[in-house]
Amino acid sequence: MTLFVDMDEVFADAFNAHITLYNAEFNENLTEMDCMGREVWQSVPVERQYSVRNHARTDGFFRALEPIKDSQKVLKELSKKYDLYVASAAMEYPNSLREKSDWLDEHFPFIHWRNRILCGSKHILNGDILIDDRSYNLEHFQGRKILFTSPHNIHTTGYERADNWLEVGNLLL
Repeated sequence: MTLFVDMDEVFADAFNAHITLYNAEFNENLTEMDCMGREVWQSVPVERQYSVRNHARTDGFFRALEPIKDSQKVLKELSKKYDLYVASAAMEYPNSLREKSDWLDEHFPFIHWRNRILCGSKHILNGDILIDDRSYNLEHFQGRKILFTSPHNIHTTGYERADNWLEVGNLLL
């Protein structure tokens, strides 16, 4: 079976990276709880939104992300059971291509470069399972759809959901 897994906010913690960078830049104390149901940029004053939206265009942003808890352990086990592919919409931020590849080499070396799909749109994916934090990526996928919980999608309904990587393991291992 073919399993596609998104990167950002699924196993690479971009959400909290935005919060950390925002707090450092503006000497604030924004928390994940302050952002529930919204993107980080939607949770800050209008005059600061551009700065947050620009984080992903900054050199080093994707390279510095932390792996989401338990993702390394569970993805390693999933890679033994499934034909596992990382599917990340990386073309919006061209500098992310190299950074994401280097990050995967460091944190997930068991995911071979041939199993990394850095694309513009995920509508082309054809497989058995897709795990993503964005419902628009799941909408047209023909296989099993699992919405990975991120603060921005807590109000999204209509999809099978996994709140963390141990739940993913329980669903798929």
